[in-house]
Amino acid sequence: MKKIVFAFALALFAMAMTAHESAVKVKFQGAQPAITDFVDAYVAVIDRDNADEECVNESLGAFSYAWSRYRKGLPQEEGTTLTVDKKNGFVRMVWKYEEHELRVEMCYWNEADGKHKLFACSVAYFENGRYSPGQFDGIDFLRYTNSTRMLTACDDPGFTSQYGTEDGAYVCYNLPQTGKNITVQYWYPNRTVKKTLKWNGRKFSF
Repeated sequence: MKKIVFAFALALFAMAMTAHESAVKVKFQGAQPAITDFVDAYVAVIDRDNADEECVNESLGAFSYAWSRYRKGLPQEEGTTLTVDKKNGFVRMVWKYEEHELRVEMCYWNEADGKHKLFACSVAYFENGRYSPGQFDGIDFLRYTNSTRMLTACDDPGFTSQYGTEDGAYVCYNLPQTGKNITVQYWYPNRTVKKTLKWNGRKFSF
């Protein structure tokens, strides 16, 4: 039964990822895009998909709303904190209400070939301090090509992302504000285990 449940969860996760299959142009000024330019492009995809799909991605919709307020110079709503670290190429939104917490993180890496950048978005929902994933939780990757200025959905670089494991853990991905590695956290009923996905300039590996 446990395998069936996780298989179904993985199917839902795969369905969620199809929302970002289309390429999107990254608009920017200067020599190269900043994290804010990547987020602008990604939010445009979020808004388009939420307008087209019957099943609205509420988590990314909440991020889009917070990002819109940031871009307009407006304060965030009560319970919402938005961190924009341009220097380190990192953005995080945290929304809290009573025992509920939603975290959305975005960042990018410069690839070793000098021709591409890798952009990621991680969504994680917590309840009473424990990871409690919903349909749209997980990690999403897109690759930016310098010559075309297009951001396009791509496969997980060097590993296969998981929604859950067969031995009963939910899997949460924490993007780096500093450094280049992703922290993977496995949430078992009575314990958590952390592992590190190490970046080598093109892909990640444990």
